[in-house]
Amino acid sequence: MSKHLYIITGASRGMGLCLAEQLLAPENQLLCISRHDATHLALRAQQTGMTLDQWHADLADVQPVCERLKQWLRPLSEETFASATLINNAGMIPPLAPLSESNADDLSRALRVGLEAPMLLTATFLAVTRQWRVARRVLNISSGLGRRPMASQSAYCAAKAGMDHFTRCLALDEARQANGAKVVSLAPGVIDTDMQSQLRQAKPEDFPDQVAFAQLKEAGHLASAQEAATRVLRYLQRAGFGCDPVADVRG
Repeated sequence: MSKHLYIITGASRGMGLCLAEQLLAPENQLLCISRHDATHLALRAQQTGMTLDQWHADLADVQPVCERLKQWLRPLSEETFASATLINNAGMIPPLAPLSESNADDLSRALRVGLEAPMLLTATFLAVTRQWRVARRVLNISSGLGRRPMASQSAYCAAKAGMDHFTRCLALDEARQANGAKVVSLAPGVIDTDMQSQLRQAKPEDFPDQVAFAQLKEAGHLASAQEAATRVLRYLQRAGFGCDPVADVRG
């Protein structure tokens, strides 16, 4: 039986963890790249009889991860798989502050994790699987904040906007290939995650939109990470996946 290969970054918590949990099935092979292990994923993988690998990695230093991914992918046979999918989910919000008051290391780390890592991992994934004839997909988890500005969020907004635009460019590249990958930068909606908690707990003088984010929680307008993961995977399975390289799960 052909399997489906999934590679997910940031799979140890939040929506990334929920994505991994929902992909735990015998017909899937899963590689999770995160700063921490999710022990229960390994236990559940054993119970379901699926193949699961978990790597500890800091995506702020992504080049060694890309080299490891290259060496991991090369021995795999395309005949084993019906599809291969990279999900770039990892991201981070640096401490909330105007750009002029931000720490340079925090800004650099946010941009490396949120933009550099997805670009380099995608380049590696597509290069190694270029000759594969099976369906290949890249799903970049973006954000509405990549499409509208917000004070004290320069690095995060810039990373997500960059993700959207590199996905547009990538879609043009892949359209020229005989078996080009389908690529989408997808906003997953407003989710009740650690990032949302960070925004709600910020001081209003540091983050002018703090009240609005607190009200989203109070009004029950936040999707759970589990719900968001379900919607993202449903979008991934759409027949028209890749027709619009920049999309919203609510669209």
